[in-house]
Amino acid sequence: MANAGRMFVVGGLIVREQDVIQADLVVENGIITEIGQFDGVTDLGDQVVDANGMWVLPGLIDVHCDAIEKETEPRPNTLFPMDMAFLQFERKLAGHGITTMLHSLSLGVGLSLRGEHLVGEMIALIDSCRTERAMIRHGIHLRYEVSHLTGFGLAERVIDEGLIDYLSLMDHSPGQGQYHRPGAFERYVMKNQGVGIDEVAVIVEELQERRARVDWDRLRALTSKARERGIAVASHDDDSEDTVNHSRSFGATVSEFPLSLETASYAKLHGMSVCVGAPNIVRGGSHDGNMKASDAIKAGAVDLICSDYHPASLLHSLYVLEAEGVPLHEAVAMASLNPARSMGRGDELGSIAVGKLADLVVVRKYRNIPLAQTTIVNGTIVSTARDYAKV
Repeated sequence: MANAGRMFVVGGLIVREQDVIQADLVVENGIITEIGQFDGVTDLGDQVVDANGMWVLPGLIDVHCDAIEKETEPRPNTLFPMDMAFLQFERKLAGHGITTMLHSLSLGVGLSLRGEHLVGEMIALIDSCRTERAMIRHGIHLRYEVSHLTGFGLAERVIDEGLIDYLSLMDHSPGQGQYHRPGAFERYVMKNQGVGIDEVAVIVEELQERRARVDWDRLRALTSKARERGIAVASHDDDSEDTVNHSRSFGATVSEFPLSLETASYAKLHGMSVCVGAPNIVRGGSHDGNMKASDAIKAGAVDLICSDYHPASLLHSLYVLEAEGVPLHEAVAMASLNPARSMGRGDELGSIAVGKLADLVVVRKYRNIPLAQTTIVNGTIVSTARDYAKV
């Protein structure tokens, strides 16, 4: 991503790590160099971004989002070209104020986009795009289904080659975690894969057979390899103190989507960062009847907010939290600075501070809905909105 010399972002409410202030920003060669009051004098070639009446946030960092799967396969068995899906999706992300996206790619069972071939192809595509050209910063969050017995070779290779930025272990077996309620797994697969009850029964039988043969030692070696290379390891859908302890034994430092406040609090108490989904916040609760994310945030048990499956929710959730009494700068940190720290990039990304990379989002409200007016990555405007009035 190139940058275009000096830029002034003027008149906005700057959401910093510790507060919100009225100030101007100066950006030079992609770096924030000053936070203060602009004197109104610019040189020829300087860019001026008018943020009057708007907020200026650090670019949002999304550590868990599997929406690329739906972009590539919006309906069961309707695969679109990966490069088309990815490049068009990137434009949407910039328009939502997301400046760093860790695309969540799953190695799993019974789902068409979750086998080694297509996951490997998508990883290669994302890596080539972030090397050759990109609107935003792209990374890869590899999600490994513990019962997937054939994906170790791919997982080990992409870790060794430095192609992934995050690794999580999932266990979507029927009867536990997200699918602890009877019939929950079957309903999910039928809805998302367009299969009937007889086909689901075959999938369930196969999954249970594979679950009985999980290679825990090799999984432990996989997470150890990742941690040795500075890749954060996360758990998924922890539903009890025992599952938290099990996740920690694999070196997990992030607990994604714990199912109850008690579990989230236990994970937090034992040094894990807790991640919740923005759709849960925006909708006012879990679609599966699990923990209400905003309750956990107000209880001090949450560190990270991700978009999960709906990128537009990430920015919106921060203002929902503010309306519920959470200071805006604290809410914003959960979708910017804290994720940056979890990735090991907190020194350069995630907050508005002198010396940091200029990943910024200018936000306005329309009908009380926060919208990304201008998105800036590395000091370059990558997305801007221009409204028109009907006459």
